[in-house]
Amino acid sequence: MIKGYDFAEEFDPAHRYSGPLYFVPNDTLVGIAQAQALGIKNEQDLFGSVVPFAFAATKVITHPPPDTDSRSPEGWSPEFGNRVLDVVLPGYSAFTTRDARIAAVRLLALGRVRIKHPAGIGGSGQSVVDDERALDAQLHSLDDDTLLRDGLVLEQDLTKVVTHSVGQVCVGDMRASYFGVQRLTTNHHGEQVYGGSDLTIARGDFDRLMELVLAPEVEIAIAQARGYHTAAMTSFRGMFASRCNYDVAQGVDSSGQWRSGVLEQSWRMGGASAAEMAALEAFRADASLDVGRASTTEVYSTDSVPADAVVYFRGVDEHAGAMTKYAHIEPYANP
Repeated sequence: MIKGYDFAEEFDPAHRYSGPLYFVPNDTLVGIAQAQALGIKNEQDLFGSVVPFAFAATKVITHPPPDTDSRSPEGWSPEFGNRVLDVVLPGYSAFTTRDARIAAVRLLALGRVRIKHPAGIGGSGQSVVDDERALDAQLHSLDDDTLLRDGLVLEQDLTKVVTHSVGQVCVGDMRASYFGVQRLTTNHHGEQVYGGSDLTIARGDFDRLMELVLAPEVEIAIAQARGYHTAAMTSFRGMFASRCNYDVAQGVDSSGQWRSGVLEQSWRMGGASAAEMAALEAFRADASLDVGRASTTEVYSTDSVPADAVVYFRGVDEHAGAMTKYAHIEPYANP
């Protein structure tokens, strides 16, 4: 165990705990004062993050509203949108049907438009339109109250997409940064779903990654993720995070031009977290180890796994059915 704490099950506010607490929430915590009331004051107190407003935990922050007088929620940061303009794809966020249509019509001039509900995970809650008729059909299905509360993301659509994961974790006195790609697998319903991540992870900050021998597109992905990360930590006053992951999409737009941009952030425990923890444990066990390869795998069966894998779930999930999840560490060698 990296922190050396005992596991205390789900937090009970009525219980009197005998020592300091470390939280591992399922989602991003919202509210600086609320977190402080739990004793969560900085990144050393949880695995995840604390943000000042609910919208800041979703992908809706990635793009600005279409106009300066467009509707936006309390606490919205125009500064953040300006800071990330060059590290994201062309797009807008909207909180009314009118603004969503204005945004989408502008983007249709560039080609296909991807419409994303901010709370969607793993590609869910998304659709693509290529003309105003299809756009209006999508907008007509929206609930005004939900749109006002959660917003809607409208973004230039890409094909031939490769999605890079770039992130950083900090637990105790250990900090590591990584890049990698995600894999897909087939679930029990024949659907393509998240199947794991393959990461190259190094001790230290994002700068350490840039010292490795990297493909040009990986360098771009890391630089864009780092820019997004810095902008968020600067623009949303009071927020802090010990776990950050950024999805960077690279592909071809409707005109045939190659593009790259951050799609969204995850400031909570995620699919790659088992690999992140396996790497930190390996770093702690071997002071000479500076860079490694870590992976997570999710398969929809309970079949055998590699002998040196760390299995963190094997059984029947109430929603997904029989499955196995495991992490694996390998040595690193420059390509």
